[in-house]
Amino acid sequence: MEILLDTANIAAIKKYVDVINLAGITTNPTIVKKEGKIDFFNHMKEIRQIIGPDAKLHVQAVGKTRDEFVQDAYTIWDKIDKDIYVKIPATEEGLAAIKTLKNEGKRITATGVYTEFQAYMAMACGADYIAPYYNRMRNMNIDAVAFIRNVANQIERDHSNSKILAASFHNVEEVNNAIRNGAQAVTMGPDVMADGLGMPAIEKAVDDFKSDWESVYGKGSSITALASQEDLK
Repeated sequence: MEILLDTANIAAIKKYVDVINLAGITTNPTIVKKEGKIDFFNHMKEIRQIIGPDAKLHVQAVGKTRDEFVQDAYTIWDKIDKDIYVKIPATEEGLAAIKTLKNEGKRITATGVYTEFQAYMAMACGADYIAPYYNRMRNMNIDAVAFIRNVANQIERDHSNSKILAASFHNVEEVNNAIRNGAQAVTMGPDVMADGLGMPAIEKAVDDFKSDWESVYGKGSSITALASQEDLK
C-alpha cells in the first residue's frame, strides 16, 4: 500500500513527510494553480528535495494531442528530474502518448480515469499507475467501489505491473473504501489527511491517557521524567 499526498503546497509536504512514510506526491495543473504563479520547475525541484530521491513525484503534462503530451513529458524529465512519473489523461490522444512513452521505458501515470474501459486500455499501453477520480465518479453515479474492485481483479489476473492510484477524495471513508477494495495506492489532499488524523475521539483518548498518568505520578510528569528521577536515586 502506498500513501501519497495530493498537493504542491511546500508547508503541507514538509509537515506530512515528518508524520508518515509518504510514498510520494501527486500534482496537476489545478493543484499548481492553488499555489499561485510559482516558479514551476524550481518549485517541483524543491518538492523532490523534500521528499527525497526514493519517493515518487507525479507531474502532469498539459495538452490535448499526443505530440503535446510527449513534448511536455520530455520537458518535465529534462527540467525537473528523469525519475518523475508523468501524468497523462487516458483519452485517445493521451493513450497514444502513453504507448509511445512506455515503449521507450518511461514512467507514466494514466490520469483522468472514470471508466473501467479507460483503465483496461491504459493497462494495455503499460501505464505504471492508473488514477481514477473516486469522488468525481461517485458524483456522476459511477460505482467507484466496483470500478476499483474490478480493475484490481484484472490486474491480478493479468499479473500486470500497473497499479491503481486512487485520487479525488473528499473524505476519509472514501480513502478507506478504495484501499479495502484493492487500490494499491491512494493520494489525498492535506485536508483529508488532517481529518483522518484529527478525529476528536483520538485527541480525547490521548488526553485521557495523559490525565490518568498525571493523576498517579504528578502533573507534567512523563515516563522519561520518571526514569530521570529513578536515575538520581
